[in-house]
Amino acid sequence: MFKNKYNLLLVLVLVIAIVLYFSFILKSVNAKSSNSEDGNWGQNKIASQSNNDNDEEASESEDNEDEEASKSENINGELHRSVVANFVQSLLRVASRQEGGIGEQVRVVAQEQNQNKEKTADQIESIEKRNKIKTFLIGTNYKNVGALRSEMVQTRNRLEKLNRLMGQTTDAADKTELQNQIQTLEDEQAKIETLLKKAEGKFSLFGWLVKLFSRD
Repeated sequence: MFKNKYNLLLVLVLVIAIVLYFSFILKSVNAKSSNSEDGNWGQNKIASQSNNDNDEEASESEDNEDEEASKSENINGELHRSVVANFVQSLLRVASRQEGGIGEQVRVVAQEQNQNKEKTADQIESIEKRNKIKTFLIGTNYKNVGALRSEMVQTRNRLEKLNRLMGQTTDAADKTELQNQIQTLEDEQAKIETLLKKAEGKFSLFGWLVKLFSRD
């Protein structure tokens, strides 16, 4: 009798142990599955975030490229002539109202910028209209690029002079006029710079060789 009870108890303990063992195994499997899902979710989230960041960076890059392309498209020889002509006329009006003060110096700046207007416009047109096959073989017109950069330096010096003269005038209207025209010419400078970078960045087979000789 005692032996039967012992055997029954042993079987019961064994059953309980088996149940607990399989229960533990099942929990372990579920835990691993849950961790795996969490890991995959985390990886997917990171990948999704990375893709979103890449999309944002690509969008910003495209916006910058579009902005630069827009700048270069908004300049040509004829537009440059028009911008400089308006700039000169505005400065001459200020000069006529500032006789005895900064008027004469403003007039000189206007005259110098006007004298270089045609040459600069011709250089812009030469760079823009260069034959594509010629550009592919030997690159852009480095001589005109160099001349245009030299003119940009002179224009920058005139703008610095105008800034100093603007600080000397006490007339609010003339100061505003000078400030507006300085900004206009600075914008024009930025457009020319974009045009030059675009021209210099074009691929060519032997452009490096032509550029090397053009420096001599």
